[in-house]
Amino acid sequence: MWSPDRALVFALVTASHLTPGHVLGQDQLFCQRTDPDCHSHDSRLFTNSVKPQWNKNMTDLTHSLGQFRVSCNKLIESFPIDEIDGNFVRSVRNCIFSKSIPTPLKGPLRLAAVSKDAIEKILNLDVAVTQSEDFLLYASGTKVLPGSVPIAHRYGGHQFGYWAGQLGDGRAHLLGQYLNRKGETWELQLKGSGKTPYSRSGDGRAVIRSSVREFLCSEAMYFLGVPTSRAVSLIVSEEPVLRDPFYNGKLKTERGAVVLRLAKSWFRIGSLEILAESGEIDLLRKLLNFIIKEHFSFIGPDDPEKYLVFYSRVVNETAHLIAQWISVGFAHGVCNTDNFSLLSITIDYGPFGFMESYDPNFVPNTSDDEGRYRIGNQAEVGLFNLEKLLVALSPVLTQQQQKQAKIALKGFVDIYQMRIHQLFKAKLGLLGEEEDDNYLIAFLLKMMEDTGSDFTMTFRQLSEVSANQLRSRDFSDIWAIADLSSHKLFSDWINTYLMRISRQQSDLDRQNRMKSVNPRYVLRNWMAESAIRKAEMNDFSEVEQLLRVLSSPFVTQVAAEEAGYAARPPRWADSLKVSCSS
Repeated sequence: MWSPDRALVFALVTASHLTPGHVLGQDQLFCQRTDPDCHSHDSRLFTNSVKPQWNKNMTDLTHSLGQFRVSCNKLIESFPIDEIDGNFVRSVRNCIFSKSIPTPLKGPLRLAAVSKDAIEKILNLDVAVTQSEDFLLYASGTKVLPGSVPIAHRYGGHQFGYWAGQLGDGRAHLLGQYLNRKGETWELQLKGSGKTPYSRSGDGRAVIRSSVREFLCSEAMYFLGVPTSRAVSLIVSEEPVLRDPFYNGKLKTERGAVVLRLAKSWFRIGSLEILAESGEIDLLRKLLNFIIKEHFSFIGPDDPEKYLVFYSRVVNETAHLIAQWISVGFAHGVCNTDNFSLLSITIDYGPFGFMESYDPNFVPNTSDDEGRYRIGNQAEVGLFNLEKLLVALSPVLTQQQQKQAKIALKGFVDIYQMRIHQLFKAKLGLLGEEEDDNYLIAFLLKMMEDTGSDFTMTFRQLSEVSANQLRSRDFSDIWAIADLSSHKLFSDWINTYLMRISRQQSDLDRQNRMKSVNPRYVLRNWMAESAIRKAEMNDFSEVEQLLRVLSSPFVTQVAAEEAGYAARPPRWADSLKVSCSS
């Protein structure tokens, strides 16, 4: 039987085109309250920590929120809506959405972070608007955007391998869709904005701890070139929220926070599962037709094979997404079917983690006792989730189409392995295709596993050293490769690698290509934790710094080096734990 743990270590098949990651340096906007240039509000309910540094010549940006409009019409008019109003928890049937009004955060409110890139390039807003009191109200759920009819999405899901029944947006409100100047439609959603009919036993809130992580990682993944939802803003409050972070009965009072996030669509595998499980087949077909029309426009609406083509595309893109996760050492942490996007983007950041020492058994989620979602098992879990998607689609597929869909599903393994091979060849700067490339990749990863070498920095430092440095074996100031060099077979690998890269273009070209795909900075847990501890004390300076650094992860930055973001992780990082509690 195929094992993704093995596939993570041994890339087995040929490579194809590699899509380069984003390498964009963007100024981010923050300031401390002591800064005389900071804009302040007379109202005692609001404070603001953002300093204007935008380009005043950008005349194509909207300068007033009064001109900003979203619309829920397409979503509400396309499907039946829950007949019952109110945010009280209940079993919901025969609909896709329930109308649900956000519950305002208790003030004072503070804008802790904003993504200039998302604000200006997606929403066409001048970042200056985030200094307004209206923005704080809109982005915290206190005030409803013009055109918005807030709704919560009904879905189900398999959680840790078992059907969990109705789940849904238990602390998120979809505000509406925005059509930007590029012709792109984006859905605006608040996370942490209060109870909905799908809150189960939850309070509908998110806390600073989890919100900082989601805000930073959404943007970090985008700039790494990994398909993802985006984060626009992070607003924190003084509202007390009780949490049991590690499910040990020790409650902790934290503070509430809301993230305004964006995606082309928030539909996920669980969106279809709940309809199939409930026998709502006409609604299942209607939702599928909508998703295909809006997001898979290359599929003809009258194509009798449209559901099969849709499924095949999701299989393909999911394999590519998980391979990209692996290539940057990212473990999602909770790969349930309700957290797997039908558009194959990364959504619902919770107890994720970027692997430090290379270990296929790395588990970022301390709640995952069995290691189901360890990094080396993500592809197998993806396969499981796609199997459940096929079950959900079966009522609308003919028997012949179901057989063809199973063939498409079997192709997942080959697609995943091909993409893994392709990505890791690029990480090693290998051009063309040679017979021993699989061996060269597998050899390196096995040495990294044996020595516990740092995943991110081993590849990055291999990008930065010249062939002459590799030949000299002088790694005194290159800590990750120095760790790797302790392996008894290191010299054998280096000799093989040097011989391989000697048959291609200049060594400088190799280094430049490798540096464009091997980040120097990722959102390590200790970095996020350091920013969270300060944020909980109303110091958002490290959130600011991390956002700036992670917006250019492939470029060496003085401030990042001084902060130790590319150094050996501190010893205290070993004791960090992240759970599903947020």
